[in-house]
Amino acid sequence: MSKQASSAPLLQVRNLSVAFQQDGKTNLAVDRISFDLEKGETLALVGESGSGKSVSALSILKLLPYPAASHPTGKVQFDGQDLLQADDKTLRSVRGNRISMIFQEPMSSLNPLHTVEQQIGEVLSIHHGMSESQSRERVLELLNDVGIREPEKRLKSYPHQLSGGQRQRVMIAMALANEPELLIADEPTTALDVTVQAQILDLLRELQKSHGMALLFITHDLGIVERLADRVCVMTDGEIVESGDTAEIFANPQHTYTQHLLGSEPSGEALAVADDAPILLKTDDLKVWFPIKRGLLRRTVGHIKAVDGISLSIRKGETLGIVGESGSGKTTLGLALLRMISSDGPIVFQGDPINNLDSKAIRTMRGDMQIVFQDPFGSLSPRMSIADIVAEGLSIHAPDLSAEEQDRKVCHVLDEVGIDPETRHRYPHEFSGGQRQRVSIARAMILEPKFVMLDEPTSALDMSVQSQVVDLLRDLQARHGLTYLFISHDLKVVRALSNRVLVMRAGKVVEQGDVTQIFDAPQTDYTKALMAAALRMEAAPEGIVAD
Repeated sequence: MSKQASSAPLLQVRNLSVAFQQDGKTNLAVDRISFDLEKGETLALVGESGSGKSVSALSILKLLPYPAASHPTGKVQFDGQDLLQADDKTLRSVRGNRISMIFQEPMSSLNPLHTVEQQIGEVLSIHHGMSESQSRERVLELLNDVGIREPEKRLKSYPHQLSGGQRQRVMIAMALANEPELLIADEPTTALDVTVQAQILDLLRELQKSHGMALLFITHDLGIVERLADRVCVMTDGEIVESGDTAEIFANPQHTYTQHLLGSEPSGEALAVADDAPILLKTDDLKVWFPIKRGLLRRTVGHIKAVDGISLSIRKGETLGIVGESGSGKTTLGLALLRMISSDGPIVFQGDPINNLDSKAIRTMRGDMQIVFQDPFGSLSPRMSIADIVAEGLSIHAPDLSAEEQDRKVCHVLDEVGIDPETRHRYPHEFSGGQRQRVSIARAMILEPKFVMLDEPTSALDMSVQSQVVDLLRDLQARHGLTYLFISHDLKVVRALSNRVLVMRAGKVVEQGDVTQIFDAPQTDYTKALMAAALRMEAAPEGIVAD
């Protein structure tokens, strides 16, 4: 392959179309898009789910499921050669070497049977023929570069032993191992907290500067685009509807869809809570310690203090936001309060201690305490219809209901969360991400709970869908007097929904208070760093490292 001519862009996409064959029908997912990417430049493809941005990126390396996918029109020229027409040998020389890709979901992209060292080392061994000792040294460098704390201790870790943020960092390290000329990043920071996003974005900028690497960044987060990209292409319904310099697009958007995206951040404020509202849930000095076992006899040599002496109370009708970086213990705290994992310390719900209840008593209580999970696809069974998923709790907590009564309740709750009841016999894969999250909310609401734990319920959703879900949660809370424990790393969403905020780091509370005080007048350096990153100001101060 010849060296790139100085006058030609590194990547040229011309009139690219992508079609999929399904059930004898042809569906056009991308319709004749064109864009250029210069060496060392960052171009953002922006749009909501289903806009065609990820499909376009996958087409560059021919990673779509061929022959179901096809390209009716178009060229993808990299360094002067059309990759759509390239043979397998040429593509293998480009993939992972000259062009690397970071995928959105690290858990499904990493091999669950291989350690961190094996997975990154495999890239180095295949492409550079490094020895084991050389590979280990380079792996440690890469893990350190992407902000993994104490990388030596993570070499032998498997993906399931890492937090979501740590897994994404490993994916980024793998993609950067060969110092590619072009890095395609498909929503690489969606699951990461704000300070980690800042660190990763700074890292990508440093790598571009030192290696002249081009970056094609696919995202729905306009805050990242504004901070990172030189140019922007806005996509919807498979077409690029607007493109140009980032500053110009943000200052003077021309297309109505671009204007819609820029105006879609979550807004509003939490519902007021009566001064005499009773305490619904409280705990004092709660601890969740996981033993660290070593040696042949598996002796306990220490503990991971995931939750280390936390005290809190939540009043009826209130929303308590829990924020902190990946691995801070947010989700572990929530699961402990719901008695889904073992913990040490009193937990009082509706005036009654529940920390020592047996499994039968806990099951009876579950109807009053529900959870909405982060991943709206992984938490729904692909083998069950929407009606069966939503009604599943009724079969346990209301077994005397007839089939007709169950169906009537399902239709009512689906209508309440904004899902057409006529679609209840369809399956999860037939719905968008936002619709699936509404189904998850309906599954919790059908039992008429008093307390709901919301674990990152909007992190995987587009900005406009986030706003819709926040509005829905606020509406349901007003209608039913619900109490929420809202766990999130997205501080814009936390501010729009929470009355009070508790900031966690390394299993401990570093600050807590009224939402206005935490956001407008934070007291600790750590909270100040979170707020600065959330407001797209300066990068997080050195020393603030997640995971």
